[in-house]
Amino acid sequence: MLHLRLITPSDRTDEVVLLIEKTVGTTHLVVLPGAARDPAGDVVMCDVAREAGDELLAGLRELGIDTTGSIAVESIDLSLSERADKAEADAPGEGSDAVLWEHLSDATHGESTLSVTYLAFLTLATMIAACGVVLDNAILIVGAMAVGPEFGPLAGICTAAVLRRPRLALRSLIALLVGFAAAMAITVAFSLFMDAVGLFTEAQLEADRPNTGFIYAPDWFSFVVAVLAGIAGTLSLTSAKSGALVGVAISVTTVPAAANAAVALSYGDTSQTWGSTQQLLLNLLGIIVAGTATLLAQKWFWWKQRGRLPRDARATP
Repeated sequence: MLHLRLITPSDRTDEVVLLIEKTVGTTHLVVLPGAARDPAGDVVMCDVAREAGDELLAGLRELGIDTTGSIAVESIDLSLSERADKAEADAPGEGSDAVLWEHLSDATHGESTLSVTYLAFLTLATMIAACGVVLDNAILIVGAMAVGPEFGPLAGICTAAVLRRPRLALRSLIALLVGFAAAMAITVAFSLFMDAVGLFTEAQLEADRPNTGFIYAPDWFSFVVAVLAGIAGTLSLTSAKSGALVGVAISVTTVPAAANAAVALSYGDTSQTWGSTQQLLLNLLGIIVAGTATLLAQKWFWWKQRGRLPRDARATP
């Protein structure tokens, strides 16, 4: 179940209440006239089954409540109520299959921002991976994969493609490209520094590396794993099972490939640089293709369950 807390202009409250009452899967409706002060208006609260949440949110946005008032959504971990059980039973579809498109768009928007924190995490992950490839240490590679935040912009691109939101697509693409470019440039400087102090050597990079040699040798398995990881990552976002993202992060070699390319570039090894870059691009492409296809499949499946397209399918600039 979801809990909605709305601030509505007094002259729109009746419309909001009517929308809530006619939406199958809602219950526990509360109206507090004149309770809101900033912005001024009424406070309306209700609970709604997750599978009916997206339709209700879309209707509230059509009424302009997101601009004239406020819409806040919270997940309910526990609800001991027969009315809530009935609301969930009445709502069409299964809550586990429902996608809250507004929530997904908002979440990916925040995760795909080119911020100092995002750059710091991506750079640190790439530097950790650089140590891993030079030392041929699989533990460091796995750690670097878990630290990397690149799935946020990748999910943003997938979401933007499905919801037709070019601004989100541009923001995500900038975060992805600028983030990796900056992380790799700093890692090149880091590699040169480590070489100067004797902690990195070209011999280590060129030696046989049974644990990390696959990073600069892309093949079809790289693409297949990226596709599978993209599907799993997208499902974890839409089903609110964020724990699965850790497994996704350590399944693909985006950050290690960027790190190996940076270290190889610092030593002038164009062969490893190009191979690692191919690995990076192959993984990014696989995740984007799989993530977009997964969201489209979820939208189609939900349409088949409910018998019509979700209201969020409208284009938004």
